[in-house]
Amino acid sequence: MSAPAMPFTERMTCSQARAETSTAVLPLCEGLPRHQARRLHEDALLIASELAANALRHGGGITRFSACVHENVLVVQVSDRSEREPLLLPHDPTVPGGFGWLMVRNLARSVSVERHRGGKTVSAVLAPPLRT
Repeated sequence: MSAPAMPFTERMTCSQARAETSTAVLPLCEGLPRHQARRLHEDALLIASELAANALRHGGGITRFSACVHENVLVVQVSDRSEREPLLLPHDPTVPGGFGWLMVRNLARSVSVERHRGGKTVSAVLAPPLRT
């Protein structure tokens, strides 16, 4: 699935990523029962936070960020300066952290990593629950 081109964003922070995602997901929440809208919103914020934090911590910084609704799904994309793909780490109770990539993969409908010159873009797609 291709999404609209991402705008260039300098010095994006996790808080800014969350705020942009919070605004972007609202159209998908319209008409959903309150508990489903809240869950979709919270899942979107968790994914945006985790992808932004990983880009800052492991990817040399965020080079581009986008959160937009495209074809009735939310697409969150974060680009960074590293070509290394995120790792799914084995659980180690003696080491803090290491759950983020697993969480993103479990919360999103789909996740992809595209390498490009100078880094990579991680895309996560979230969809509202089917309306019955």
